[in-house]
Amino acid sequence: MCKKDKYYITTAIAYTSRKPHIGNSYEIVLTDAIARYKRMLGYDVFFQTGTDEHGQKIEMYAQAEGCTPKEYVDKVAGEIRSICDVLNTSYDYFIRTTDQKHERAVQKIFKKLYEQDDIYKGCYEGLYCTPCESFWTESQLVDGKCPDCGREVKPAKEEAYFLRLSKYQKRLEEYIESHPDFIYPESRKKEMLNNFIKPGLQDLCVSRTSFKWGIPVDFDPGHVVYVWIDALSNYITSLGYDPDGSDALYKKYWPADVHIIGKDIVRFHTIYWPIMLLALGEPLPKQVYGHPWLLFGEDKMSKSRGNVIYADELCKMIGVDAVRYYLLSEMPFANDGSITYDTIIERFNSDLANTLGNLVNRTIAMSNKYFGGAVQAPSAKQPLDDELTVFCLDTVKKVDDCINIFHISDALEAVINLAKRCNKYIDETAPWALAKDEANRERLGTVLYNLLESIRFIAILLQPFMPDTNKAILTQLNCSIAGYDSLSSFGATEPGTVVGKAEPLFVRIDSEKFYEEVKAMQKANAEAEKSIEEIEEEKIEQITIDDFAKCDIRVGEVKACEKVKKSKKLLKFSIFDGVAERTIVSGIAQYYQPEELTGKKILFVSNLKPVKLCGVESCGMILSACKGDELQLVTVDDNMPAGWKIS
Repeated sequence: MCKKDKYYITTAIAYTSRKPHIGNSYEIVLTDAIARYKRMLGYDVFFQTGTDEHGQKIEMYAQAEGCTPKEYVDKVAGEIRSICDVLNTSYDYFIRTTDQKHERAVQKIFKKLYEQDDIYKGCYEGLYCTPCESFWTESQLVDGKCPDCGREVKPAKEEAYFLRLSKYQKRLEEYIESHPDFIYPESRKKEMLNNFIKPGLQDLCVSRTSFKWGIPVDFDPGHVVYVWIDALSNYITSLGYDPDGSDALYKKYWPADVHIIGKDIVRFHTIYWPIMLLALGEPLPKQVYGHPWLLFGEDKMSKSRGNVIYADELCKMIGVDAVRYYLLSEMPFANDGSITYDTIIERFNSDLANTLGNLVNRTIAMSNKYFGGAVQAPSAKQPLDDELTVFCLDTVKKVDDCINIFHISDALEAVINLAKRCNKYIDETAPWALAKDEANRERLGTVLYNLLESIRFIAILLQPFMPDTNKAILTQLNCSIAGYDSLSSFGATEPGTVVGKAEPLFVRIDSEKFYEEVKAMQKANAEAEKSIEEIEEEKIEQITIDDFAKCDIRVGEVKACEKVKKSKKLLKFSIFDGVAERTIVSGIAQYYQPEELTGKKILFVSNLKPVKLCGVESCGMILSACKGDELQLVTVDDNMPAGWKIS
């Protein structure tokens, strides 16, 4: 590899709706570890992250807080960048989509695509999900709700500009099939091809008129550039891309070597983004890696569930490198990872305090105790030493192999396994026993040399994952030979070097004290920030008594209830309405078991236009009350007859 080889790596840019929880922070730490590793190998790395700051949700949040959208995103973008800094990430550029440089470039991109007829003006009518800021057709809905987030959608119609995805469908399909590593892992590639591209691409809405907080379409006042062209363009606008002539930075680093993104936005990055680039006549990124999610236990993190963990708060409790280690070691390559307070304690005490920390501490302590800290020449070797040497060299290769295919947790596991092998080597050689006999002094010096050299390997290999721990170990070793190239052979530690003082790297977590801190943290966060749903609830549209009179709300008796086949969310009710039984389908299966609802007296809207859900015709709507992720069916007194009208 040439020392001048470039490596351009990006995260997805974080949406500035709210302070990100630790699940969102995984991506920046993952990307940082890869960027640091590539720098260690000598690559000329450009690592970019940033924030996505336009859209209807931002406008709503700002209105709720009584400030301008720019004031709002300035605050949240500051929080996001602060968390990146707390986590010790080494990004080279932090882009904000409110940067003037970005906004000007986006306007030029939009205009270029329009002038070459890749963007055209039309009218959009469909079902709109506000949290996702996405339009959907009836057939795309899942159980009548947004296929991405599972929330309610609302009918919407507005004038808009569209990007001709259909025009580039065949070229994109051919590109993906001829570049097998473009979408990674393989399962994501199959999903994109089979579920989205091959069935046929619909042209994409790329402007909006229903809100103002966005980059204006400069040739058509009233339209703002929609998220896809705005946010996705950040990967090139940051480098100085300009349709009229790009900067040298763009020519140097583009195409990106890899976009690191969450699995939920793979479609945008492997369909919309490549088609934009094809239309612009620019190269496509070399690879898009869609990583899994980090869950709390088995659930997605949610403020209403009280299971949100923030990275900066956890760093205060257990330290930055411990948080980085946990995030990277607990996330499998292809499946969702899990974070719980119990596993945080277990991982910290087992891997960091016992395995790694104890190894370094007792090796440095023995070197000081038996040789006054002076590193001895390895002059009394035995076959057991060769096993340790081979293990060290094999670990270097294993880490490299794992990182190159984004198996980051496996790479970290390989380093911890080397620490475990060193601890086993201590048990096998028993330095304390060797120290009792002066005749074994050379052998004792050799054993400690092998341990110190192995720890040097560990320290260097930990640098991308735990940079502060890397420095702390090298300081205790008093070692200046810390380059990756020095791991090509075993034995770079120089005899005669005097090691430093043994200092604990990680102090075991006291679980009782830890949970007291957790309770205090949760109490401080009790005043949770409002969700987009709560803000929408506050924006209640006033109606007249005539509007209310249009709704025929009646008492119904649940005669039977069962789950709808092929749906995890829908229940099928047989409701007696005072005259006859009718079928109503309701998406509350996650809250109730069918058998507990039979016999209940409920309220339902009787004059709602029938609609088919998963092949079942629903004639009405059952009323329920909800807040956040909690929901309860509205029931009435058993003595109230079925069919009575609510007024």
